[in-house]
Amino acid sequence: ARSSPCSMIWSSLLKQASQTSLAALLSPGRGYQVGRAMASAGSLDALKFDNRTLRSLPLDTTEENYPRQVPGACFSRVKPTPVEKPELVAASASALALLGLKEGGYNAEELAECFSGNRILSGSETAAHCYCGHQFGYFSGQLGDGAAIYLGEVATPENQRWEIQLKGAGLTPFSRTADGRKVLRSSIREFLCSEAMHFLGIPTTRAGCIVTSDTRVVRDQFYDGRAKRERASIVLRIARTFLIHTYLQSS
Repeated sequence: ARSSPCSMIWSSLLKQASQTSLAALLSPGRGYQVGRAMASAGSLDALKFDNRTLRSLPLDTTEENYPRQVPGACFSRVKPTPVEKPELVAASASALALLGLKEGGYNAEELAECFSGNRILSGSETAAHCYCGHQFGYFSGQLGDGAAIYLGEVATPENQRWEIQLKGAGLTPFSRTADGRKVLRSSIREFLCSEAMHFLGIPTTRAGCIVTSDTRVVRDQFYDGRAKRERASIVLRIARTFLIHTYLQSS
């Protein structure tokens, strides 16, 4: 049987990853930088937020952060759960440039603090998106962002608007029985695939950076009863918006 284009691309990425270190794959010549090589000058405080989505859509009337039903609201205000000793793994200079951040205008420590959720930037308003929809052929009722937290919408000097969110930033009212965390292996996978799809010309969300930490979560990778402790890690996602019309289905 012939391989599909998607499977061929995925096989190529896996082959590259098996033969090349992460540092080499994300070398400066490819438009990426690895944590310890980041420039030390500059600050992220110049980002300008204009959080139109939160002004326009209904908000949850309570800020209690535990898994629960959230009727009549599109967002719940929640804060990221801090992690221990956040450390930048890798950053996409071209993705961060969408926000108006230039190479040399930020450093590894700033990225790790701000995009782990440990530090909230001025103007950022953190929230989790409540949505509903169909899964596996039937209407599933309330779903929502169980592991992603909205940071706000960055308005750039070029009059562009980019929504940013943290994937893996901790518990939200929509986490159900999970912990709202992601681990390093899945975060690297999302980072590489998002950026690869972009440079292949496929419209997609962008991945700004990966931050890992000394906070540990328990995961059973192969569902074989051999769970182990892994590093909690976070991906900075960037898109024009993360709202899609199917999120607004109603019962």
